[in-house]
Amino acid sequence: MAVYSSLEIANKDDSCEEDDGRPTRTGNIWTCNAHIITGVIGSGVLSLAWSTAQLGWIAGPISMVSFAIVTYVSASLLSDCYRSPDPVTGKRNYTYVDAVNVILGEKRSWLCGYLQYLSMYGGCIAYVITASISMGYLS
Repeated sequence: MAVYSSLEIANKDDSCEEDDGRPTRTGNIWTCNAHIITGVIGSGVLSLAWSTAQLGWIAGPISMVSFAIVTYVSASLLSDCYRSPDPVTGKRNYTYVDAVNVILGEKRSWLCGYLQYLSMYGGCIAYVITASISMGYLS
């Protein structure tokens, strides 16, 4: 049985919550990389060989690098919106819609949210079509 001093107990209780009352996040650089790799490999590896074959050895790698740059810039912009207006003391935005509300206002966030969901539905339809075509080649 461990014995804690009152100072250790106070520090332990304080470390369970962030400055906004939510539980402390326990992620680190390794879990961040694991989530990024899982998200990218799931869709990217399946289409990499086919898209390079269709575009050729010059346009294929150029398009892949271009998409990687666009993804990096988008992720950087979104991570800059996590706390606003100040990156250190600003209010945390836990969702994409929260960040859009703070930056663009509520009226424009409806349009942005609509376009985001439309893009998501389009991507889901593309995945279903691609999966069904791929399954057709198996039989």
